[in-house]
Order: sequence, then C-alpha cells, then structure tokens
Amino acid sequence: MAPSTSSITPSAHAAKWDARYAGPVPHDTTYYAKCMLGGVLACGLTHTLITPLDVTVDPQKYRGLAAGLRTIAAEEGSRALFKGWVPTFIGYSLQGAAKYGFYEFFKDTYSNLVGPEKAQEYKGLIWCAGSASAEFFADIALCPLEMTKVKVQTSVPGTFPVAFGPAYGKMWAERANTRFPFGSLVPLWSRQIPYTVAKFFFFEKTVQMFYTRVFTKPKESYSKGTQLGVTFASGYIAGIICAIVSHPADSLVSLMSKPANKGKGLGQIASEFGYMNLATKGLGTRVLMIGTLTGLQWWIYDSFKTALGMGTTGGK
Repeated sequence: MAPSTSSITPSAHAAKWDARYAGPVPHDTTYYAKCMLGGVLACGLTHTLITPLDVTVDPQKYRGLAAGLRTIAAEEGSRALFKGWVPTFIGYSLQGAAKYGFYEFFKDTYSNLVGPEKAQEYKGLIWCAGSASAEFFADIALCPLEMTKVKVQTSVPGTFPVAFGPAYGKMWAERANTRFPFGSLVPLWSRQIPYTVAKFFFFEKTVQMFYTRVFTKPKESYSKGTQLGVTFASGYIAGIICAIVSHPADSLVSLMSKPANKGKGLGQIASEFGYMNLATKGLGTRVLMIGTLTGLQWWIYDSFKTALGMGTTGGK
C-alpha cells in the first residue's frame, strides 16, 4: 500500500528541493491554517482597536487627532468613537486570514516554481509576488465589510444606520446606488495591494537587516523576547512606508462614499479634491495609525506563531 501524503516525512523530499520543507518547521496544511488564524488575530484585533483613529481621518472636518476625538465625542457621544467596529472586526479578520495564510502559501509556491537558487537570488521579488497574490484574494473577502464600515463612519449622523445589521441591509437594499458589495474593490486593490507589498517586503527586508548587521548570531540563539522585539521594530518601520504608499487611494475610497461624489468617476473625484491633497491631507494621523497598526500586527502574528512553536517570521 502506498503511504498517504500526510505520512511523508521531510526526508522523503530530500531528492527534490521543496520550499515547504526547507525550514525547521514543515509548511503543511496545518501550518497554513495556523498562519490564517494568526492573521485573524493580528488584523481583526488591531483594526478594531484603532477604530477611533479611523473615524477621525476626514481631513476636511477634523483638524487633528485630538480635536477630532473631542468633536465626535461632543457631537455624537463617546460611543460614536467606535462607529463601524463590527464590520471592521469581521472584515479585517477575513482579510487577515487570507493575507497571512495565503502569503505563506504563495511564497512557498513561487519559490518552488523557480527552484532553490532563483528563490534565494530573487527573494525580494517572491516576497512581493506572494504578498500581492494574497492581498488580491483578501480584498475580495474584505470589500463588502469595508464599504459598510466606510459608509457608517463617513455619513452625516442620523442619515445612515450605525448598527451593523441595519447598515449592511441598507447597503444591500441600495446597491444600485452604493455599488455594493464590490463597487469599491478596484480602489481597494489599488490601496491594499501596494500597502501589503510594502508591508511584507519592507518588514522582511528590515528583519533581514537586523539579523545581518545588528544581531549577527543565528536567530535561534536569541531569546523569544529579542526576536519579538525585532519583529515589532521591523513592523513599525514597514508601517510608516505603508502609510505613505497607500494614503492617496485610502483617501479616494473615503471620498467615494460622500453624497456629494455620488455618480462621479474616480478621476473626477481625485481632480476636484486635488492630487496633492490626496497624498498629504491627513497623512500624519495615518502614519501614526498605520505605523502602530503594522507593528502590532506583526508582533501579534509572530507571538502567536512562537507560542505554537512555529518561530518568528524572517531572518537572514
């Protein structure tokens, strides 16, 4: 009787190089599933935590983070600071599962396609291709929830439901006007794919720099605390770059949901708002938000992996 696939050991793959078995932990189906769960924790929790920052990113109304928080609390009550937290949690949990789990899968798949030498030589391109492929699918899962969240957060108080069920229902009922559920998918791709490519590439590159130039001994020789410290620092640095890369498209997604822009094309909205404004208005708040967000996401993800004996991400 032929052995089942699940019973094959790493030594059985010695004759043919396989990226899934090139490291100390085999990348089997269980490994990818654990990475998906880590992504749920990393993205779902962090995006929900910073909902108040997300609510105050409208540069036309709020002249700063503190002023925005005070204005919303005074006008709508403190609960309004977490408007849209339910679609945020559900949407970014789904996105996180696909983002991290599929990244590991595509990274191994593309490495196997090119072979061990090219996989090492073009490691950066594989990081980019893997993260872009993962985000393509992740955004399909996120889009309906993101559209609902943005509509809840940007609507004039009293003109649109705040509770998730009624808000989602109204988005569906008015889909001819809202273009729900995938009307924002293209601008979402334009925002999230560059963001994710930057997030994963610069994270992996920064981790590589730390273990090449600062912590030069084998990564496994350092404590878990040190490794997770490298993870957080690398994530924060990557997050700052991500904020700059994704801010114009993120601003455009928010502008699309405004009643005044109903029926307008993306080019017209961008032209009327101003291309420089798209790139710079509200950028300071976004740098704070995305830097913290990305650092925390990678720290949570790697903490989860470490707790399960999977080790931290990246290295020399």
